[in-house]
Amino acid sequence: MAKTVLVINSGSSSIKYQLVDVENGDALASGLVEKIGEPTDGFYTHKYNGEKHKFTEPIPDHETGLKRVLEFFDQFGPNLKEYGLAAIGHRVVAGGAVFPEPALVTEKTIHQVEDLATLAPLHNGPEAKGAEVMKKLMPDVPAGFVFDSSFFQQLPAVSYTYALNKEVAEKYQIRRYGAHGTSHEYVGSVVPSLLNKPAEGLKQIVLHIGNGASASAQIGGRPVETSMGLTPLEGLVMGSRTGDIDPAVVFHLIRNAGLNVDELDKLFNKQSGMTGLTGRGDMRDVEQLAENGDENAQLALDIYHHRIVGYVGNYWAQLGGLDAITFTAGVGENSAETRAAVIDKFAFAGVKLDAEKNAIRSDEPRVISAADSSVAVCVVPTNEELAIARKVIKISEEGDVYGNKVA
Repeated sequence: MAKTVLVINSGSSSIKYQLVDVENGDALASGLVEKIGEPTDGFYTHKYNGEKHKFTEPIPDHETGLKRVLEFFDQFGPNLKEYGLAAIGHRVVAGGAVFPEPALVTEKTIHQVEDLATLAPLHNGPEAKGAEVMKKLMPDVPAGFVFDSSFFQQLPAVSYTYALNKEVAEKYQIRRYGAHGTSHEYVGSVVPSLLNKPAEGLKQIVLHIGNGASASAQIGGRPVETSMGLTPLEGLVMGSRTGDIDPAVVFHLIRNAGLNVDELDKLFNKQSGMTGLTGRGDMRDVEQLAENGDENAQLALDIYHHRIVGYVGNYWAQLGGLDAITFTAGVGENSAETRAAVIDKFAFAGVKLDAEKNAIRSDEPRVISAADSSVAVCVVPTNEELAIARKVIKISEEGDVYGNKVA
C-alpha cells in the first residue's frame, strides 16, 4: 500500500490541497476551494486520474469547505484509506523563533501558530484554522505543521539582524525570519544533480517569483541570505506587496494622510506591488498590457525586474562567486520574458541564456543557459507539497523536536 500525505494550504478565502505519495513523489490528486466566506457562490475544483470536477455553491467557512473536500475524495477518488493516508500536512508561513522545525498539530501548537499571525497577517490565522478543522474532521490521522521560515533559521547573524535598538529587537523578537523556505530548500537541493556537481560548496541564488516573491543565496544547500524579513513584506516587488520601501513612508502617511495601522497594513500588503502600479496582480495580465503598448504596465515590469537584478547582484557579491541562478514558482517557471530581462543584465559578466531553451515550457527541471555561460541558469519547478509531505511523515513517525508524540 502507498504511504500518502494530504497537504493543505489554507488561505483567508481559499484552500489548496494535494494528496502526495511520499515514496515516489507523485501527486495523486489535487484541488482548490475558492471564495470562502464571501457573499457570492464559491468554487470547488477536484482533480484525479485525469478528470477535473468543478462545483459552484456557497462556502460559508473553512469547515464547510474541508468537509466537501473529504466528500470529493470519497465520491471521485482516490479513497484516502485505500491509498494509505498516513498523515496530514499543513503549510504555515511564519514560525518565528517559536518553530525552527516542523511541529505536530496539537491544541497548543494551533494556538501558537495563531499567535504568530502578527508576523504573517494574511496567512497564519487561516492556516491555524485549517489545522483545527481537520483535527476535528479526522482526529485519528496524525497531522503536522511545516513552516516556511524554518529553513532560514540557519541564516548567519549578520544576515538576520536588523540595525534596530538591540533591547527593543530582543524584547519583541524582531529579526529577519524569511519565508518561502520550503520552496527555497527543495529547489536548492535539486540543482547540484541537475548540474552534475557536488552539493558541497555550490554557490547559488534561488529566485522564487510568483504572486509572492523572494530570493535566497545558498552555499552547499545552507542559506546565507534571503530577501523577506520579519514578515513576507520585505524584499522583491510582489503581486500586491510593496517589497522594500523606506520605513519613513509609514510615518509620512500617518502624519499627512491620517492612515491608521490597519489601513497601512492593507495598503502595503494588499493594494501595492503590481496591483498598486497597474491595477493587475497577475503577471500575465501585466505582460499583456505592456505588449499592447501600456506605458504604465511597462514601467511596472521594469521596476519588478530592476529589483530582482539588484538582489542577484548583491547576493553574487555576498557569495564571493556564483555557480547557478535558478528560477522557480509561477512567474519564474513560466515567464521567459522575466527570465530574459533579468539574465540579460548580467551579460557583462558572461551570463548567457540559450534563447530556444528559455522559450520551452516544461514541468521538468532544466538548464536554460548557453553552453559557454559563465554561470548556469536553471528552471526548477517547486514542489513544496512533496517537501512538506516528507517532513510530516517523519515527525508523525518519530515525534517532533518539541517533545510532542503521536497518541
